[in-house]
Amino acid sequence: MELDYIENVNEHEENVIRLYNFNKAEAILFRDLIIDVIIDKKKRLDLSEVDFISPRNCNLIFGLFNSDEGILTKDNETFFCVLTIESYMHMVELIEPFCKKESRGFQYLYDVDTPTDLLFSPSASW
Repeated sequence: MELDYIENVNEHEENVIRLYNFNKAEAILFRDLIIDVIIDKKKRLDLSEVDFISPRNCNLIFGLFNSDEGILTKDNETFFCVLTIESYMHMVELIEPFCKKESRGFQYLYDVDTPTDLLFSPSASW
C-alpha cells in the first residue's frame, strides 16, 4: 500500500491524499488497524509507522476529535485526518468491500467539505 498527495486534481483546486496500490490482504490490515488503534484504543494512527504502507511525498496521521474537519495540513507534507469516532466507524464500512474481494474500484473515505479528499484505490485511479 502506498500513500501520496496530489495537489490541484481538478479545476476547483481540490487535492487528494491517496492510499493506493494494495490488495485485499492489505485492505484487511488497514481496516483492522483503524478498528484496533483508533476505534478501540482511541489512539492516533501515524501511517509513517505502519510497515505495509510506503509514504511517497507525505504522511497522514489519523486522530479522534469532537467534530469532523477532514484532512488538514500546514505544509502539504504532514496531514492530519480530523474525524469523530462515528466517522471512523463509517470509514471501516466503506473499506469493507475491498476486504471481501480484489477490486479495481475506489472509494472516498469521508464526506466533509474540505479542499482535500481521502481516496482509497487499489488501482491508483478514480
